[in-house]
Amino acid sequence: MNQPTTPRGSALLPLLLFLALFIGTGAVLTAQGVKMAFYQLSAAVAILPAIALALIMGKGKLNQKINIFLKGVGDINIVTMCVIYLLAGGFAAVAKSIGGVDATVNLGLAFIPAQFVLPGLFVIAAFVSTAMGTSMGTIAAIAPIAAGVAQQTDISSAMLMGTILGGAMFGDNLSMISDTTIAATRTQGCDMSDKFKMNVRIVTPAAIAAIIMLIILGASGGVTHTGDWEFIRVVPYLVILGLAVAGVNVFVVLSTGIVLAGAVGLFVLPDYSLLKMSQDIYNGFTGMHEILVLSMLVGGLGELIRFNGGLQWMLEKITSMANRAGNGNTRRSGELGISSLVTFADACTANNTVAIILSGGLAKEIAKDTGVDPRRSASLLDIFSCIVQGLVPYAAQVLLAGSIGGISPVTVAANNWYCLILAVISLIAIFTGWPKVKTAK
Repeated sequence: MNQPTTPRGSALLPLLLFLALFIGTGAVLTAQGVKMAFYQLSAAVAILPAIALALIMGKGKLNQKINIFLKGVGDINIVTMCVIYLLAGGFAAVAKSIGGVDATVNLGLAFIPAQFVLPGLFVIAAFVSTAMGTSMGTIAAIAPIAAGVAQQTDISSAMLMGTILGGAMFGDNLSMISDTTIAATRTQGCDMSDKFKMNVRIVTPAAIAAIIMLIILGASGGVTHTGDWEFIRVVPYLVILGLAVAGVNVFVVLSTGIVLAGAVGLFVLPDYSLLKMSQDIYNGFTGMHEILVLSMLVGGLGELIRFNGGLQWMLEKITSMANRAGNGNTRRSGELGISSLVTFADACTANNTVAIILSGGLAKEIAKDTGVDPRRSASLLDIFSCIVQGLVPYAAQVLLAGSIGGISPVTVAANNWYCLILAVISLIAIFTGWPKVKTAK
C-alpha cells in the first residue's frame, strides 16, 4: 500500500481546480445570459487539467502515479457502476421509444380528480421517476403537461413546475436504477434493497407532508384533457419496480426491463423491430457516456488525492467540525459530516451523481470512524444530494422545468416544497437517530 506519511491539504488543489473550472465557466456564461450555462462545459473535460495537476504533485515517479490513477479508474465499484449506467440507459431508451413514458403519465392523469391536480402530478412524477431512475427524463415527460394545466387553471406555473420537480427528485433519490442510488450504494458498500428500506422510511413522511400541502394549495385546479394510454406499455416499469423492491440483482432487473420493454414494443407497434430495439439500446448506452467517463476519471483522481494525503486531511477537518456540531454524539457527528460533505459538493457541481462520486470515498471513511451504518450513510448521501439538486437554481433539473414553464428557475426552486420539507425531516432524523438501524444477521 502506497500511503502518505502525513495528511496534506495541498493534495486537494486538483479537486479545487476542477471545481473552479467547472463552476467558474458556468458563472461566467450565466452572467452572459447563456441558457443551461452550467452544462456548456462538460465536467468530463473540466476534470482533465485537475488530473494533470494531481500527476505532477506529490512524491513518487510519474509511472507510479499513473498506475495509481489507473487503479482508481479500474476500481471494481467504478466498473460495476459504469455497467449499470449502460443497462439503465438502454432500458430508459427502449421504454421511451415504445411509448411507455407517455402511457404511464396519461394513465395517472386519467384517474386524478380535478381538485387533486397538484398532488396528482406530484405522485405521477414520483412514480415515473422512481421507475425510470431519472429526474431529467421525468421532467421532460411531465412538465409540458403541467405547462398546459397552468393555461387552463388558476394554479401558477411556478407551483406546477415546482411540484413536478419535487416528484422527480423523490424518484431520483429513491429509485433503485437511479445513478445516484447506484453511486451511493457502491461507494458505501451496501445493497440497494437495504438502502431503499432505510431511505423510504425517511422520505415517506416528507412526501406525505408535501402531498397534504399541495392538496391545500391546489384545491381549485383541474385537468380538461388526457391522452390515450395502454396498460401494456406501463408493464415494463411496474415489473422492474417490483423486481427492484424485491431485492433482485440490479443487473437482472435492468436486463429484464430491456427485454420486456422490447417485447412490448414488438407486440404493440407494427413498425417496431429487433433492429430498432438494438438501435434504441445503443442510443441509451451513448446517452450515458459522459457520466460513465466522468465516473472513471473521478475514480482515478480520487485515488491520486488519497495517495497524496488529501482525503485524510479533509477527513480530519470535517470530523473535527462534525464532532463540535454533534455535541459529543459520535454517530450524529458522523452523519452531519457526511451530509455536509455531499451538500457542499453538490452546491459546487450542480450534479448530484458527481457530488456522490466525489464525496463517497471520504463519506465511507467518516462512517467507518464514527460507527455510522452503511445503509444510513448511503441514504444520507443520496438524500442530501437530491435536496440540493432540487433547490439550487442552476441545476439542470431546475433549469429544464423553468425553461418548459417559461418562468425563472429561481421561482421553480422556491416552490419545490418536497425538497424543503425533506431537508427538515432529514435533519430531524440525524439528530434523533431515527429510523433505528436493525443489525443485519
